[in-house]
Amino acid sequence: MKKIFLIIAIALGVSLNAQQTPAPPQTEQVAIFGATAHIGNGEVIENCTIIFKDGKITAIGADLMAPTIGTMIDAKGKHVYPGFIAPAKPLGLVEVDAVRASDDQDEIGEMIPHVRSIIAYNAESKVVESMRPNGVLLGQVTPQGGTISGTSSIVQFDAWNWEDAAVKTDDGIHMNWPSFFRRGRWWMGEERGFIPNKEYGDQVDDIKMFFLNSSAYGKAVEKEKNLPFAAMEGLFDGSKRLYIHADGEKEITDAVNMAKEVGVKHIVIVGGYRANKIADFLKENNVAVLVGQTHALPEYEDDDYDLPYKLPKLLVDAGLLVGLQNEDAANFQARNLAFYAGQTVGQGLDKEKALQLLTGNTAKILGIDDQYGTLEVGKSATLFISEGDALDMRTNQLSKAYIDGRDISLETHQTKLWHRYMDKYEREKAGQ
Repeated sequence: MKKIFLIIAIALGVSLNAQQTPAPPQTEQVAIFGATAHIGNGEVIENCTIIFKDGKITAIGADLMAPTIGTMIDAKGKHVYPGFIAPAKPLGLVEVDAVRASDDQDEIGEMIPHVRSIIAYNAESKVVESMRPNGVLLGQVTPQGGTISGTSSIVQFDAWNWEDAAVKTDDGIHMNWPSFFRRGRWWMGEERGFIPNKEYGDQVDDIKMFFLNSSAYGKAVEKEKNLPFAAMEGLFDGSKRLYIHADGEKEITDAVNMAKEVGVKHIVIVGGYRANKIADFLKENNVAVLVGQTHALPEYEDDDYDLPYKLPKLLVDAGLLVGLQNEDAANFQARNLAFYAGQTVGQGLDKEKALQLLTGNTAKILGIDDQYGTLEVGKSATLFISEGDALDMRTNQLSKAYIDGRDISLETHQTKLWHRYMDKYEREKAGQ
């Protein structure tokens, strides 16, 4: 009998602490009127009306005639934005870093492109749930570790399971390029600080050989099934993107040259700490950059003290396609992407261009700009209403959010705690 009660208690605990129930499909037309609409491509429309039905935007513009059917939302004085996108993060793959059983972001092996992150995605993750109140409604679920980490997929953050969440499965392969320098192991008699990585050449040769073998495998008529090589085929026909995690000038240059040489069609640099030094090279090769964390200290003594803060602006000014990724920040901090973008405004970047780092630009980089990233007729009604500037933590207060037209919950574990303790303090003030 005690076992039965224990099972019931566990079941109740899980149900009480699980993610909010995903919203049902949109059933009636919704019209938001009177808002300032930030389109996500640099355009702003004042006194804007946005109408969407069956999950798609059907009309958008200033001073449109408001419909007489469906749900009407008065958003005068408020702002409407496309849903923000968090790229190249293991969201939904790890819940608690210190609990190995909840960590599926890193598999064993060095060259494992056939590892599909989407299979391990936990749609009921509390970390994922916490993204939504800040306007982060989509993300690229990305494996970590090894040299070739695996295959990422793009999901929306309100779903029952990974099948429901998937927006674009197996969109790209992620690779961690080796460093030309490494930290000296002083306890083994090596110099302190950064020293040349003597294995760099061999590591690069191994990567190149793997790519060449994968390319040859794809061209073979008769072949035995090789899962790693098969997973790489999309890189050579353009159906997948290659995301290269690299920071140094030499590393980025070597990685791009290698990828071009073996026939990779679409290349994206993730991190790109020194990308501004070789911006012309990246532009010539049509390489986009997902910039790492902006709130950080400089990595080298001769760097500008504010280099991480102004790097996105430097790359945008150089004419590159740029998004924000915050690679070095903790997984849960992806919810703060909007504020990292707001920081770039303080460095001189136009506010609407800063917004593009999370919306239109990132959608283009991930290859989902046909449906997401901007507020345009025919695209997904994935958007939110904020009481103020969504790039400012003081005014990013969401009142409504929609994913594919579905009116989603903004309640999370954090908001429940907020209500709980606000009530406690109010009672204390009242002397209760």
